[in-house]
Amino acid sequence: MLVEFDRSLTSMAAIRAGLESVALTERTTRAARHVDLPVVYDGVDLRDVAALTGLDEDEVVRRHSGSEFIVRFCGFAPGFAYLDGLDPSLHVPRQATPRAAVPAGSVAIAGEFAGVYPRRSPGGWQLLGRTEVALWDVAASPPALLTPGTTVRFVPT
Repeated sequence: MLVEFDRSLTSMAAIRAGLESVALTERTTRAARHVDLPVVYDGVDLRDVAALTGLDEDEVVRRHSGSEFIVRFCGFAPGFAYLDGLDPSLHVPRQATPRAAVPAGSVAIAGEFAGVYPRRSPGGWQLLGRTEVALWDVAASPPALLTPGTTVRFVPT
C-alpha cells in the first residue's frame, strides 16, 4: 500500500489514526465474511495424499473438511486464494512435476496452504476434490469470491 500526503496539511498522528481506523474496519468487515464450499472429494491425488500422510482417504477428507481456513492473500491467478489453517498432518509437498492443466474448481493442498483453482490453469498442488462454485466472476462485485480475511469451510457432498 502506498499512502501519499502533504505533511503541511496534516499531522503524522492524524494520518496514523486514519490508517488504523481503515485497517480496523477492514479486519472487522473481512473477518465477518464466511463462505462454505461444497466439495466432492474425488481428486486424483487423494490416494497419494493419504499415503504421504499415513492416513486413510476418509481421514484426509475429515481433517481437510474439519478445518476452518482464512484467506491470507490472493495471487497466482485471478481469484486464487491462499487458505491458511490446514491441519498440520496434511502438509504435503507440491507435485514433483506440475500439471499442464488443472480443471477449474479443483480443491488442492500444498505445504501449509489449501486453495481452489478458479479456472483451468497449470498447477502443481495435490488435488483432493472439486467444487462447482465459481470463484472468479468479472460481473460480480468484487469479482473474487474469496478475498483476504474471508473464512472458508469445505463441506463434503
